[in-house]
Parts: sequence; structure tokens; C-alpha cells
Amino acid sequence: MDDFRIIIAGGGTGGHLFPAIAIGEEIKERFPSAKIHFIGSDFGLEAKVFPVKDLLHTLLPIRGFQRGLSIGSILKNLILPYRILRSLLRVSKLFKEFNPTLIIGTGGYASALPLFMATIQKKSIPIILQEQNSFPGLTTRWFSKKANLICTAFKTDNLDVKNKLVITGNPIRRNIISGDRKFALKVYDLDIEKNTLFVFGGSQGSAVLNKSLESIINKFDNKSIQILWQTGDNEYNKYKKYKNDTIKIVPFINDMAAAYALCDLVICRSGALTLSEVTTCGKPSILIPFAAAAGNHQMKNAKTLYQAGASILIEERELKSDKLFKNINYLINNKNILEKMSAAAKDLGNPNATKKIANHIIDIVSNV
Repeated sequence: MDDFRIIIAGGGTGGHLFPAIAIGEEIKERFPSAKIHFIGSDFGLEAKVFPVKDLLHTLLPIRGFQRGLSIGSILKNLILPYRILRSLLRVSKLFKEFNPTLIIGTGGYASALPLFMATIQKKSIPIILQEQNSFPGLTTRWFSKKANLICTAFKTDNLDVKNKLVITGNPIRRNIISGDRKFALKVYDLDIEKNTLFVFGGSQGSAVLNKSLESIINKFDNKSIQILWQTGDNEYNKYKKYKNDTIKIVPFINDMAAAYALCDLVICRSGALTLSEVTTCGKPSILIPFAAAAGNHQMKNAKTLYQAGASILIEERELKSDKLFKNINYLINNKNILEKMSAAAKDLGNPNATKKIANHIIDIVSNV
């Protein structure tokens, strides 16, 4: 295994990127000499994260199809074929130089081209797909029949390849449960005596969540409640004016382990990776599913936690400022309920998912 060379392709958003990194870290932990090369996009979150983590990587000049009708969107779509060609040439060169033994795809537009390249090689290269959501993404659906194995977080009826499916749970970052609450509170200059609300809309932020929080931000009792608010890079300048001693606003959080450790209640979307982290960390939550998610998978994800008593669920169309404020106030000041929700969340967690996926990877590459 130490001599094997593995390409892990995925990114665009944290939901595809962080599973890729988690899988790579697990493999390197077990086999330090194994060579791992990550592939992502120039336009994805990975363009920031890979260099910070000092990971061997290639970024492709590829981005997703733009659905808007603006001039900018149309122009981006017109040059998409050129971007695809350039990216294919870069992937082809990498395959020749790196000579991969295995390709792992975790989703996102940057993962499709390496997976495609693996399928057209003269010498067969095994493919493993890791699908985070209950409704499989486009890349998983495209390559499911070519894949040797598909590791899923949920049971799915949308793929006709049941002999290849294994339910493993979602891989999460190795250190996600190792945050130190006292240290994290010091980093953000927060009070250890106050209840802490953590609000985030995924790695890119959420305009809906940001707007909703803004509408109630001045209603909180700052003597007992403090807030850590991740806005996303695009909206940070719009909301940074609300910063004060009890409201800490940041565009992006690198150390999510610290953020989970310091908070008593989370408000977030219900992407599969986010919920895997929330449950593993045993955090009570108010979930606001993204209404436009493919196959309505965020609603399905959220209902699992709601029905288990781990979360309160508010549909986007029912998201009113008074309703959100009442739910936050009710929960964050009720320690008994928060403790019950925390226990319910932990029961749903799957902290060994990354190890399970790595075991399957080792089985496949050992037989190459």
C-alpha cells in the first residue's frame, strides 16, 4: 500500500472538498509513504484550502455551468468548452506523470474530468465514489456504472448499482471533535460564562440565513447570549458592521472543531457533511434546509435529526424572524432540552465513517 499512488478529486464547496481531505488524511495516517494527489478547481474553496494545508494538488480551470441569463453567465458558458479542453489536457499530463493506482471522486464539477480520464485509459484504473447526500449528485450518477465501489452516507434508491453500494456514513475531518472550548473562546474573545450561538451557512455562507439573523440581531440579551457568525466571503462586508463584544463575525472559519467546541447551539443548513459534523460533535441545532437542493435532499437530511429529537426544523418558506428568534431564545436558555438534543445528535453520529471508507480503499488497491 505504501507504494500506491492515489488521486482524490472533488471540491467546489466544502461538502465535496472536506470529505476528500478527510479520506486523504486517513490514508496518510495509516500509510505515510502512500502518495496522494488532490484535484480541484481554480474557482472552488479548495483553491484556498489546499495551499494552507500544504497538500500536493492540481487545480483545474473548470467551473460549473452557469444557470443565470445575465451577460456574465452567458459569457462564462461560452468559454466552458475551452475550459474543459484545458482541464482535460492538464489531467492527462498529471496521469502520465503521477501514474495513479486508484481514483477517488467525492463530487463537484472538478471530480468529473479525472474520473472520465480514468475510464478511457488502456490500463484499467479502479474508481471509488464517495456520495454525501441521500440524492446522488450528477458526478455519482454519471460514473456509478463504471465505479468499482460507491460509499454512501445514506441508503439510496436512485442508483441501479446496489451490488457496488456500501453505506459507510460521511467522512469527516479527523480533528472535528478535538476542539478545546476554553481555548476557542479565547481565540474569538468570547465569555466562558455566556451561552454561545454559532450561525453558519456552509463554507460559502447563506444569504437567507444571514438576512434572517440580521433581522433579529439586536433583540438578543447580550448579558447571557453571544454569537459567532460566519457570513461567507461574499457577504462579509455587508454584515461586519454588527461586530461588537458579544457578536463575532467572520467570513470563513478554518478551525471548525473550535467553532463546534465553543457553541451551545448551531443554526445552519442541512447539507449532509454539515449534519455529519453536527451529530458527531453532539450539537443541538436549528436546521433551515436549502429549498432548492437537488432531490430535496437537505429536507430529507434535516427530518432525520428532527425526528430523532436532535434538531428543530424550520422550512425556508416558513422562516420568519419572530419564529427564528423565539426558537433560539427557547433553546439556548434551556440547558435540560439542549442536553437531550445533544445526546440525540450523538446517537446519530458516525465517527468511524472515514475509517470504514479507508478500509474499503485498502481492500481495492491491495488487489490491483
